Amino acid sequence: MAAAPQLISARSPRVSAARRLARRSFRGRERRFLAEGPQAVREAVGHRGAEGGTLRELFITPEAAERYADVVAAALAAGVPVHHADPEVVAGISQTVTPQGLVGVCDFLDRPFAEVLAARPRLVAVLAHVRDPGNAGTVLRCADAAGADAVVLTDASVDLYNPKAVRASVGSLFHLPVAVGVPVGQAVAGLAEAGVRVLAADGGGADDLDTELDRGTMGGPTAWIFGNEAWGLPAATRELADAVVRVPIHGRAESLNLATAAAVCLYASARAQRGPGGCRAAGFQRAPHNVPGPGL
Repeated sequence: MAAAPQLISARSPRVSAARRLARRSFRGRERRFLAEGPQAVREAVGHRGAEGGTLRELFITPEAAERYADVVAAALAAGVPVHHADPEVVAGISQTVTPQGLVGVCDFLDRPFAEVLAARPRLVAVLAHVRDPGNAGTVLRCADAAGADAVVLTDASVDLYNPKAVRASVGSLFHLPVAVGVPVGQAVAGLAEAGVRVLAADGGGADDLDTELDRGTMGGPTAWIFGNEAWGLPAATRELADAVVRVPIHGRAESLNLATAAAVCLYASARAQRGPGGCRAAGFQRAPHNVPGPGL
């Protein structure tokens, strides 16, 4: 009978290095981050970056190794070192109150903004001034679900690799290109140059999402700018957009939270783009900035 895997010590340099990735300064220096839980680790195993596999090592408890044997097998098949550890050791690396027993160390996977533009995106979520990591990760998940082509985090937004943001994305971080640290003015200018109509989502917008849909103006390449949940988008950022659009409140709710509003806006664009004349339904040729094209 094969011997049980040897448990790694809490004093191991590997454990210490992984634990330090909870701090942004160490993440930036090492260009690595933590992915926790079976879904995130499973996605990390299958993801490949410019330098090969994204998952670099996996820490897992014996119980989790049994429960998620498929994840362990996939990691081993990919040549990823798998470290079995006591629950207390994995909990020391984990950033959650109730750890799930497995934490992966991954390479950064953001892309240059120029690369995002070169792919000629048709639906983009731009997070400007979003400071809450849970909101950032959830919007990224919504963008993934809506079929967006990319997400951009401006230089005024939260760290993409904050453990809370990674957890809130529930693996979507590994699914679509993400650019980080882009000044909002540069983001808008680059998207406009690529023929993408830029809409600012804001509760005080002069335009109504329903009206935009009724007019048939949502079928072309579109980028949505989402701001801070507490105070929205600064006036200077709103002025950069082609239009400022509000999600209509038909009931008595005071407002929608950021992730819900983002989901509504992104799905509205996704539906319009897949309808007759939309850029995904027909052979849409992007028009120059501010020049109407098919579906606009």
